[in-house]
Parts: sequence; C-alpha cells; structure tokens
Amino acid sequence: MIAGLSAPARGHLAMLCFSAMIAGSFALGSMAANHIAPLALTAARFGLAIAIIAVLAGLTTGIPARAFAAPWRYLLLGSCFAIYFVLMFEGLKTAPAISTAAVFTLTPLMTAGFGWLLLRQAMTRRMVLALAIGAAGALWVIFRGDLQALMRFQLGRGETIFLIGCIAHAAYTPLARKLSRGESPAVFSMGMMCGALVLVAGYGWRDIAATDWGALPGIVWVTLLYITVFASVVTFILLQYATLRLPSAKVMAYTYLTPSWVILWEIALGHGTPPGVIVVGVALTALALVLLVKNEEPVPARAG
Repeated sequence: MIAGLSAPARGHLAMLCFSAMIAGSFALGSMAANHIAPLALTAARFGLAIAIIAVLAGLTTGIPARAFAAPWRYLLLGSCFAIYFVLMFEGLKTAPAISTAAVFTLTPLMTAGFGWLLLRQAMTRRMVLALAIGAAGALWVIFRGDLQALMRFQLGRGETIFLIGCIAHAAYTPLARKLSRGESPAVFSMGMMCGALVLVAGYGWRDIAATDWGALPGIVWVTLLYITVFASVVTFILLQYATLRLPSAKVMAYTYLTPSWVILWEIALGHGTPPGVIVVGVALTALALVLLVKNEEPVPARAG
C-alpha cells in the first residue's frame, strides 16, 4: 500500500510517524531530565544512535566513500541538533512536557523563514495564515490561556531555554536540503550524528566523566533507549526522507501535532489530562496542520 503512494504522500506519512515519536521524548524526557546532565544524556544518545544506524546502513545501502565528502556539512548540521537536544533536556528540568511541546510548535514558523533565506521557498497566503494560527495556539498553551501573561510575554526559564534550541532545529530542515549530495537518509543522518557527537563530547566531557552511570534510575535508561532508537535513529531518517519530498514549511508543519501526541502520552503514563483551557491552544495547532498539509490548486491566469 505504501509503495503505491506518491512521493509527497510518503513524505506526509513519514512526518506523521515523526511527530508521534518526537512527542514521546517530551513525555519521557520530563521524567528523566533531573537525574542526569543534559550533555551526558545527549552524548550517550548520539553514541548509541550512531552504532545502530551504522549497522543499518551497512546492511542496506552501504556507506560509500563519497558520503564523507565535505565533512564540514555534518558538523554544521550536527551543531543544530546538538544545541536542540541539549537545550531540550535543560528546559524540561523546569518546564512541563506539554508546555515545551507547544514551544516546539513555533518551529514551523521559524523553519519557513530559514526556508526562504536559504532556499527561497515562497509561502502561499494560506501557509502564512496556518503558521499564524499555529503560533497563536502555541502561545496559548505556553502561557496557559493567561492573556495578561501573554501581553507581558514573560516566558518561563525552561520555555526560554528550549526556544533557543528550537531556533537551531528550525535551521536544520532547509540546511539539510541545501547540503545534501544525494546520500541515503541513513548515511546522511549518521554523518550528522557523528558531527553532533564530536561537538557534544568535546564541550561536555566533564559532565560525561562526572556521571555515575551505574547509579542512574531506571527511567533514565528507559528514556535513553527510547530517544536513541525512536527519537533519534528513526526520526532522523524520517525527517531526512520527508525533507527531500516536501517543502520545508510543510515538513515542520507536523510539529503542530506534538502537543496532541504529548497529551496522549501523558494520559498513557498516568499523568492525567491537561486543563480544558490548554486544549483550546492544542486545537488551534491541529487546525494549522490541516491548513498546511492541504495541497493548493494553482490560481489560473487571467485571460487577455
């Protein structure tokens, strides 16, 4: 059935799976964030992910020598994800999972900006409207429906930290499209993760050495396993796959589903349901997704 889908349709399906898996990292990450330094957790994540994806690449497409051309590309792209993941877990120390997921939904708006700057990808009026609706929904959740807090625009410490990480994440999608030289998604993702690991390990070696790995609670290992296999290896491949088949703004539109998925994750983990006022913002982000992924018919030229 999947083989019969068009290339854009397969890109949309990849991003649907991507959004569900990413949401799990917020829900589990909020439970593990205060038990391990973000740099140590991120280094372990990339190290394990590289080992897994190297085996997968070796068994499937192989790792051609040309994949190592211009290694600076992988350092640049790796820096985007290194910053994002480290700041994500730093932010989750103080910000709720649903709130950080809402910050993440600001990424499409920033991605559209980077897409225009780097690739000159234009936006239609409906895409602009969708991004505005999605941003409004995100802000509603972030400020928990408090209009006075929104007017003051005083973000919490965790949300502010994670917002900086999301800016780095937003740059990745158009950069990956611009810097790709035809490598397979697995090989390209492995190169990016190698670049990220070099940067994280070089900067955070003290945190890595100071971590008592044998004394970490079980939730840290569960989170590490999940974010390595699903929220690193699988999602990196899905993101790279979709990036080559969809415009950058539409790729990142699926982040608008993240708060909805996080709510389901929180319920499944026994953390209860969010206040009704939060659901209003989540509904707006879902509406933004519908507007963004729908194909627009070209406007016919006027006669004469």
